Amino acid sequence: MKFLHLGDLHLGKSLGDFDLIRDQKYILDQILEIVKNQSVDAVLIAGDVYDRAVPSEAATRLLDYFLCSLAESGVMTFMISGNHDSDERLNYGSDLFEKNQIYISAKYEGNLYKKTVTDDYGEIDIYLLPFVKASQVKHFLPDAGIENYDDAVREVLEQAEIDRTRRNVIVTHQFVTGKSEEPVTGGSEGVGVQSVGLVEKIGYDCFDAFDYVALGHIHSPQKIGREEVRYSGSPLKYSLSEVANDKSVPVITIKEKDKTSVELIPLKPMRDMRHIKGKLEQLLKTENVIETEDFIYATLTDEDMVNDVMGIFQQIYPNTVKIDYDNSHTKQIEQVDISKIAENRSFGELIGDFYNKIYGCEISEEEMDIMRMVAREAGVMDEAD
Repeated sequence: MKFLHLGDLHLGKSLGDFDLIRDQKYILDQILEIVKNQSVDAVLIAGDVYDRAVPSEAATRLLDYFLCSLAESGVMTFMISGNHDSDERLNYGSDLFEKNQIYISAKYEGNLYKKTVTDDYGEIDIYLLPFVKASQVKHFLPDAGIENYDDAVREVLEQAEIDRTRRNVIVTHQFVTGKSEEPVTGGSEGVGVQSVGLVEKIGYDCFDAFDYVALGHIHSPQKIGREEVRYSGSPLKYSLSEVANDKSVPVITIKEKDKTSVELIPLKPMRDMRHIKGKLEQLLKTENVIETEDFIYATLTDEDMVNDVMGIFQQIYPNTVKIDYDNSHTKQIEQVDISKIAENRSFGELIGDFYNKIYGCEISEEEMDIMRMVAREAGVMDEAD
C-alpha cells in the first residue's frame, strides 16, 4: 500500500501582509498530481491543518476542495488535529466524511482511533493520535501516573494494545525527538530544547511498534531516529528560518511486515522565499534582480537608513516581506548588555538613546510624544508618566 504523508498545511496563513491562499492551492494541486502519478492509496495529514483555531472562509473552502478531490479520486484520507487547530471545528461532519473514506480524529476521548485497511499483503492498522496534552490524557486515565507529555503518549499507546506482529501506521502531532539529537526546528512551532511551541518532547522509541510514524508539528522535513519516523515538514516556507529548506512530501510504500520504503518527492512553490543581503544599490542592480515575484527578506548593509526603503524595494520585488539592517549601528546595539540598559533610566532616556543610535540624531518632541502614546496603549507606561 502507498501512503503520502502531509503535515502543517496551516491553511489560511499569511506571510507578513501577504495572503497565501493562492500559494497553498497551487501546492495542494501539485500534491494531487503526485497522488495521481504515484498511484497513492491513502493520504496522511498530521495536524495543523488550519493556521488558526477559527479559520477563514477561504481556508475552509480550500480544505473542502482538497478533501473532495481526494475522495473523488478514490483515495483514502486520514487526518488529525494539531495544536493550531480547533478540535471541534476540524471534527465537524467526521461521521459523514467516513462514507467518502475521509477519516478524522480531532479530539482524544480516551481511546486511540484505529482503522484497519487491506491490500495485497493483508491488513494494515492505521492509528490516529491528535495533538494531546498530558492533562487531557490524565482526565481519562487518572490512575496512570502521568507527569509529562512522554508519559501521556506512552500510556495512550499501552492502553491501545498495539499488536507488533501486524503492520501498523500512526499519524500524530507532537514534539518527537531522537535519543541524542533534537529536530531541526523552523517556523511557527517555535524553538527550544525541552519543548517546542510549549509542547514537551517525546522519545521516538515509544513508537517502536509502528512500521511508519507520520509526524506533524516541526516544519523542517526530516527523519527522527529511523527512516520510518518522520516529519513531513510544511509544504510551503512559512518563516525566514525555513528559507533554506527543500520542501518535499514523503511517499511511503509498505509491503510485508518490516518492508517499508520512503521516497521524498520534491515540491516547487508558486513563489519561493529568499533572503538577500547587501547594499541597497547592489541588490537592486538589474543584473542582480531575479525571480521578482518571490517573497523577499532583505538585510541591508548600508550605514545610513534609507527613506521609504520598503516602497523602493517593492517597486522591484512586490512581495518583499521584511527589511532590516546589518551595519555598525546594529552591531553596536547587539553588543550592549541588555540587562543593564534600563537600570535607573526613564522611558524618554531609553527611547532617545535608541533613536540616536539608529538615526544618528536627537528625537524630536513630537516624535517622543507619539512614542509615549504608543507605550501607554501597549501598557508599558502608566498614564501619569
